[in-house]
Amino acid sequence: MPDLLRTILAAALVLGVLVFVHELGHYLAARWRGVHVEVFSIGFGKPLFRWRDRVGTEWRLCVLPIGGYVKPHGFEGPDDATPEMRAAWLPGRTFHDKPVLSRAIVIVAGPVFNFLLAILLFAAVFATAGRPADPADMANLRPVIAAVGAGSAAEHAGLKPGDRILAVDGVAIPNFANLQRLVAASPGRHVTLTVLRNDDHLQLPVTLDTVRSGGLKSGQLGVAAQLPPPHRLALPQAVVAAIQTTGMVIASWVVGLGQIVSGHVAASQVGGTLRIAQMSGQFAAAGVSSLVSFMAILSINLGLVNLLPIPVLDGGRLVFYAIEALRGRPVSRGVQEYGFRAGFALIAGIFLFATINDLTQFGLFDWLRHVIG
Repeated sequence: MPDLLRTILAAALVLGVLVFVHELGHYLAARWRGVHVEVFSIGFGKPLFRWRDRVGTEWRLCVLPIGGYVKPHGFEGPDDATPEMRAAWLPGRTFHDKPVLSRAIVIVAGPVFNFLLAILLFAAVFATAGRPADPADMANLRPVIAAVGAGSAAEHAGLKPGDRILAVDGVAIPNFANLQRLVAASPGRHVTLTVLRNDDHLQLPVTLDTVRSGGLKSGQLGVAAQLPPPHRLALPQAVVAAIQTTGMVIASWVVGLGQIVSGHVAASQVGGTLRIAQMSGQFAAAGVSSLVSFMAILSINLGLVNLLPIPVLDGGRLVFYAIEALRGRPVSRGVQEYGFRAGFALIAGIFLFATINDLTQFGLFDWLRHVIG
């Protein structure tokens, strides 16, 4: 299958599933809390297909499959509704008339379903393809090289996949964690590696690379460890491992966001829809289990992004509901309106910035400069 077609199909599958599950959370929570749902849409713009179910919800599949929405009945308040809208309200089934707890449950259910989907997908991978070894657990890994980074100190020194590093300047290396610590503490240093390649012992001189993070320098060799093969887990173990993995991804996301906000990680690392599409194609090429794992990670990201306390996102609405619960009355209409405008502008700006980052990574602007020049 051509790469472009695979990328398009993989991106449509990934984004379609994640959006559907997110909106399904809102839909099921609304039904549970007694709110009628008028529309369940996958995508925006002109509907390609639409049908109405037996409870009166209109289901849509639209031309732009980059998002979706659920429209609860009476989502707009009395001050925002037209006389025709108010006349059509179903008593006891409107969103705005429900207690603040019920409204919060409907809103938070979307991100919660994203987390549950991630757990389900991780568990399926762990129970079928197996759980990969944790790269963070280097204690018992032999210092055997699985891959050498292009342009790295290791490549310049002539290291190859399959080499086992026995010593650095005569200091024995019992495991990969020991190698990492020694290299990290020696930025820019000239060292000699004792390497076992097949049955030959080699002495390879190398100048370690220097990397900077948060104002600190550390050494880098540029090799990846040879991890043990994945091992399949029984279903109960797979579920437990999936919950643990989901928790670790959430923690990593929070740390990463903090590093971007604090400036310790370049904002150019922020990617958008185009990069998601590109990565979907790459993971699809690597196999089903890789694509499913990528979907799980992306589902967690979608849930966390929607929980950010920005008006127009689920998290922003939850902030308004928390204030309402504390004050005993809703936040004023004016405050909400200005909040939603500011939130929309912020999200639009982030989307534009991420798209520019994507296009820069793809080399579009370098190509344009070349053409214009």
